[in-house]
Amino acid sequence: MAKQADSKTRSVRGSRTGRPIMVLLDLLGRRWSLRILWELRGEPLTSRALRTACDDASPTVLQARLTELREAGFVELEEGGGYGLTALGRELCETFMPLHRFAERWRSSSPSPRLRGEGRGEGGPPRRR
Repeated sequence: MAKQADSKTRSVRGSRTGRPIMVLLDLLGRRWSLRILWELRGEPLTSRALRTACDDASPTVLQARLTELREAGFVELEEGGGYGLTALGRELCETFMPLHRFAERWRSSSPSPRLRGEGRGEGGPPRRR
């Protein structure tokens, strides 16, 4: 039988145990979370620049994700007013780099134009069904 989460631990989607990997995957699986981390990997960005980099994501959703990422210790508000990655946030982004390299190789070898991103531009919004 699985251990129940500590009463102080907030329950997360997909896990009643509060296991760290499930908490992390829940956070990173939320809309725009990974994109925000990815866009901040190079340098801090203001809210406006980050919103532009995130294809004009809703300001409400963007602020909600920034708040969650700040609470998680991955993002911090810089003295100049922009958002940047913390040391922990940079470490997390580094763990994505092998996956990023793999994705680039996979995309170039994929026989599917849809999976290569053709026909809608890179980073474009998904087509509505």
